[in-house]
Amino acid sequence: MNFFGIGLPEMAVILVIALLVFGPKKLPEVGRSLGKAIRGFQDASKEFESEFKREAEQIEQAVTKPKLPESNVVATTEPTVVDSGDRDTSHR
Repeated sequence: MNFFGIGLPEMAVILVIALLVFGPKKLPEVGRSLGKAIRGFQDASKEFESEFKREAEQIEQAVTKPKLPESNVVATTEPTVVDSGDRDTSHR
């Protein structure tokens, strides 16, 4: 068992010291508080990680799919023919 880089013998020594310092009546309360603190840290860490991943995905999508510039020109289905009237068809 390897918890936070601490092996089983080290955990036993820490437990004995905690028992001597806090006493048998106070030790469960201290353990509960420590457990809640660790759980809160884990929850905050997971939320930070998910938020970081979400932002990274949004940035990646923005970089890989650049927006096309919007133009004010509207496309029509029929071509527009402009007749200037300057054609000289008499020299045939």
